[in-house]
Amino acid sequence: MISERVKKLREQSLNAVPRISMERAKIVDEVYKKYEGVVATPVLRALVLKELMSKKKLCINEGELIVGERGEEPAATPTYPELCCHTLEDMDIMDRRENISFKVSEEGKTFQKEVIIPFWEKRSIRHKILNSMTEEWKACYKAGVFTEFMEQRGPGHTVCDDKIYKKGFLDFKKDIEESMKNLDFHNDNEALDKKHQLEAMSIACEAVMTLGERYAKYAKELADKEENPIVRQELLDIAEVCSHVPAKAPRNFREALQMYWFVHLCVISELNPWDAYCPGRLDQHLHPFYEKEVEAGTLTREKAEELLQCFWVKFNNQPAPPKVGITLKESATYTDFANINVGGVRPDGSDGVNDVSYILLDVIDEMRLLQPSSNVQISKKSPQKFVKRACEISRKGWGQPSMFNTDAVIQELINAGKTLEDARCGGNSGCVETGAFGKEAYILTGYFNLPKILEITLNNGTDVMTGEKLGIETGEAKNFKTYEELFEAYKKQLKHFIDIKVKGNRVIERIYATMMPVPFLSVVTSDCISKGKDYNAGGARYNVSYIQGVGIGTITDALTAVKYQVFDKKNITMAELMGALKDNFEGHEDILKLVKERTPKYGNDDDYADDVMKEIFEAYYKEVDGRKNGKGGVFKINMLPTTCHVYFGSVIGATPNGRKAHVPLSEGISPEKGADINGPTAVVKSAAKMDHLKTGGTLLNQKFTPSVVEGEKGLDNMANLVRTYFKLDGHHIQFNVVNRELLIEAQKNPDEYRDLIVRVAGYSDYFNNLDKVLQDEIIDRTEQSFEGCSCC
Repeated sequence: MISERVKKLREQSLNAVPRISMERAKIVDEVYKKYEGVVATPVLRALVLKELMSKKKLCINEGELIVGERGEEPAATPTYPELCCHTLEDMDIMDRRENISFKVSEEGKTFQKEVIIPFWEKRSIRHKILNSMTEEWKACYKAGVFTEFMEQRGPGHTVCDDKIYKKGFLDFKKDIEESMKNLDFHNDNEALDKKHQLEAMSIACEAVMTLGERYAKYAKELADKEENPIVRQELLDIAEVCSHVPAKAPRNFREALQMYWFVHLCVISELNPWDAYCPGRLDQHLHPFYEKEVEAGTLTREKAEELLQCFWVKFNNQPAPPKVGITLKESATYTDFANINVGGVRPDGSDGVNDVSYILLDVIDEMRLLQPSSNVQISKKSPQKFVKRACEISRKGWGQPSMFNTDAVIQELINAGKTLEDARCGGNSGCVETGAFGKEAYILTGYFNLPKILEITLNNGTDVMTGEKLGIETGEAKNFKTYEELFEAYKKQLKHFIDIKVKGNRVIERIYATMMPVPFLSVVTSDCISKGKDYNAGGARYNVSYIQGVGIGTITDALTAVKYQVFDKKNITMAELMGALKDNFEGHEDILKLVKERTPKYGNDDDYADDVMKEIFEAYYKEVDGRKNGKGGVFKINMLPTTCHVYFGSVIGATPNGRKAHVPLSEGISPEKGADINGPTAVVKSAAKMDHLKTGGTLLNQKFTPSVVEGEKGLDNMANLVRTYFKLDGHHIQFNVVNRELLIEAQKNPDEYRDLIVRVAGYSDYFNNLDKVLQDEIIDRTEQSFEGCSCC
């Protein structure tokens, strides 16, 4: 049930027009010009945050119970010139583009031109990164072999644990002071660096407390002027809450939510992390407060629900800061990927579902907002009632919540070196990525185009799109005598490009470690204080870097076609196939029919194709996994695309599976569109043959028409499919429940379907926010049916 208060706040959020706010850029510019070269870099970064929290315009929206915005108002979005100094052309494009636009005022453009660009153009991290990369890295980046997350945004993928519900920032300051006392200047060559880091962390604590103090004072001032006694009391309540948190540990449910929100704002204001900070296991964090207050009679279920609804609105008020160029293509959305985990297990391994879990599911159902993203953590111990309630919401057709296998996630984290308890307290953020909440920097470094490597292999190291020799010479395609020879050549090319990617990432890590520390994020990440080390420099307890593989369905079917039709059945020669690819299959309809209709396909529980998938996956895994990063951790893989499967497809010609040139690749670990013809059980059986436990996350999309999942039987079928996949160690599954005809109609008449939400990849978005290529890709995904499904 949504109250009138929340209806108004929700409507305000939905109607807010994203615009560029120059407030943060002005303050950053002032602080750097005053302190750069005068104080140590970590202290400089902390002073930026403190000045921002001291000067930023405060905003208390009418009727809200949780306060604080990143900009001056909902959807006012700051820029981060120290990360990415936008050109005037960038600003014009943001302002004019049809999708994911940001209004830019003439005053803002003038300030960018006269103040920001002259000072920041060559100081920004983006400039430093691109200036530090080798020519071969730049060529690969330009050609779409891989992308780079940190080119316009900072390291992210960090989630809070329960420490901010047990400590206030006065307590964190005491921890910092204690760590400073223990510095050993006699024997530790890094003692001075640690001192600077700890000084910065202390200032960062002051910054967030300053924000709370200012909101307490502002709410009191508004209350003093307010004539309506009900509104006046609400403002006084806000003042009371903000006078306690974040300086001190929260005492109740509302203070816990406000505490988190102040922390969230400081993390995303300090820098622009990819992805936004996340509340983690919100139901488990909030349950002690809820239980205590309900028992004392100071909180009802209805009031808790309303507070959470207000909390939901706060996330939706914060569009992801603007991206341009390739970075926009890989993630074309306003969604900032804060992802709330519900369910799972407790630290002792017992079932984690509680009363707050069900309230959160109701809030997800009622609010129907793009942000925050939400997921349910399902273990063998999760009640079926919980699973079915999640499926009931998901089948309503807007893609939330997504569903994760808690048991697999825990094992993945253990495999990556986490303790059992830290693994149980972890979960997922962003799209599907695993991490030890509050204790890990698990950094996504960019997407890797698996099918592009095959195209380069088939052309002896040359990128046919640009004509450049990007790869190494591994032989002409027509000269391969066996499939094994071809695959060995592919693995050599794979190593070549992973070498380039990792070498670049090691440089980028160092740039952030030395030039762009994040003292506030370090305060709330375990072990940074005790080590006296920044989050970006290896201060977290765990430090894993990920490279995200894209297009496993496409490359599986492509290599399967070569193996089956060229080498096993000998229906065509490699020269004939290469000719068909060069001509985009025009005039080669016989070959097109062979590879599209008469070849085994991934997603059908067919071992011929699925074994090829496993071989590709293992090659990618072995090439990446265990390589050292620069923060005391290692590189690992996960398999997800955001919208990068569209971009990566645009830079690849025709592929041997019959996919035409420039068409999107398969998304996540989902099969190619239309290739999975044996039902959803066959899809999950194929997908489960991948060793998910070796990854840090995999993404599987399934699409149903509403009639397939309607009624109690449809709900049971949906829940049973999830349980079946998870028994097979599948990591994640999510659903689009929508009619193809509806999507086509919405594409033709967008004004009539402004509220239509679909699941894209690891997130949901308005159908109208997507460009036509991505809309078509979603329309063309296979519509599954449970008829004859063995899991049901």
